[in-house]
Amino acid sequence: MARTRFVGDAGLTARMTLVMFLLGGLFVALVVVLAAAAGQGIGILVAVAGIGFAVYQWSSSDKIAMRAMRAREVTPQEAPELHGMIDRLCTLADMPKPRVGIADTSVPNAFATGRSPDRAVVCVTTGILGLLTTQELEGVLAHELSHVAHRDVLVMTVASSSGIAAGMLTQGAQYGGLGFFGGGRRDNNNGLPVWLVVLLVSLVVYAVSFVLLRLLSRYRELSADRAGAYLTLKPAALASALQKISGGMQRVPERDLRQVSAGSALCISPISLKGLASTHPPLEKRLEQLARIQGELDRPTA
Repeated sequence: MARTRFVGDAGLTARMTLVMFLLGGLFVALVVVLAAAAGQGIGILVAVAGIGFAVYQWSSSDKIAMRAMRAREVTPQEAPELHGMIDRLCTLADMPKPRVGIADTSVPNAFATGRSPDRAVVCVTTGILGLLTTQELEGVLAHELSHVAHRDVLVMTVASSSGIAAGMLTQGAQYGGLGFFGGGRRDNNNGLPVWLVVLLVSLVVYAVSFVLLRLLSRYRELSADRAGAYLTLKPAALASALQKISGGMQRVPERDLRQVSAGSALCISPISLKGLASTHPPLEKRLEQLARIQGELDRPTA
């Protein structure tokens, strides 16, 4: 985690390290199996392509997210109150101020992205600006700034490399019968066709990567709630904001939700995907944590 005044989270650091180690191992295993089944050249090609795509996502994460959410950067003159809130929170957290963006959509949400604290952007929607009070919005912004301080985008992008490569292989192996990965040719031991071996291995790697990334993503959202609540010392305001956002999205037309669903994983509240596929923990779990923090802060000191 970056050295700021956000409360530390050893659990998040440990989980990030473990998931990156496991997914890195999966990525290496995928490349080794592919090289053995389809040839060293194919293995190297997939390794370079997977890493290259991950680097592109990391270096362009702010632009990709802003496009996905149809957002634009705004100046202090265009959004003085929003800039003022972020100025105060960045001073309180002792961190560089990110760029500020607004997405013109009725979907009430916010997100932060960028490859480093110096190249980050925090974005809110017009829907959330019209829904929350000043204290609630500050709670949301503190949550997003904690993602920047934790360098979440870097970690999640690096961790996603194996899943990206496996997804590419899954798509490519489906054309095995057309000549890719040796077509219907079998290996030297008269075993499975090469394309089928590639398909099975890539599906397993993709499934494991999917689950691990979802588990890490849910924990980091809880960590951001916790860090934001301790920074502002107003966990009840963030809890109220989360409830309003959840209720507000239920009233948004499905068409508007689909327009910004591509950036759902980055947002403070999920736009789509529930249950195992969700990138966020259940709202009830987030509210319980914030209630515990509020009780801790309200407890009189000796």
